[in-house]
Amino acid sequence: MHITGFGIIDKIGSKLVYVTSGCIKTSSDNKLPPRLKLILDGLNHIILRHAPEHAAIEQVFVNINPKSTLLLGQARGVAICAAVLNNLEVSEYTALQIKQAVVGNGHAKKEQVQEMVVKLLRLEGKPGVDASDALACAICHAHGGLGTLAGIYRQLKNGRMV
Repeated sequence: MHITGFGIIDKIGSKLVYVTSGCIKTSSDNKLPPRLKLILDGLNHIILRHAPEHAAIEQVFVNINPKSTLLLGQARGVAICAAVLNNLEVSEYTALQIKQAVVGNGHAKKEQVQEMVVKLLRLEGKPGVDASDALACAICHAHGGLGTLAGIYRQLKNGRMV
């Protein structure tokens, strides 16, 4: 089973409002092209139904397993294509940036990110890990990609690297 998480939030002033989240699941039994089509069709449906204005996508990290990294990259490429085909601006964030923006710690554990997503969006229950990751990416984008700014700010003092 391969899972692609999605999450949509609204930003109203400085308030973040949960809209929807979930997962697109594909079977390992299917060949790659039909699995990628399921992801594309699923994301197209979600984008058309909820009409987001922007798309935020996590950048691929290099995994120990090159095959997994390649498959993740292909799914990520399909997600970018779905956004671009629907005329959405696409922003990309590293896991470090997302964790920094959501938790305040770029090395936070998944559970910490999930807990902060629940708090920031005032959710009654925990979304699944993949949906939570997608919501965290949306939160990072809604905060203006503050993970990057915070990381740079902490490294610079009086114009010098520390």
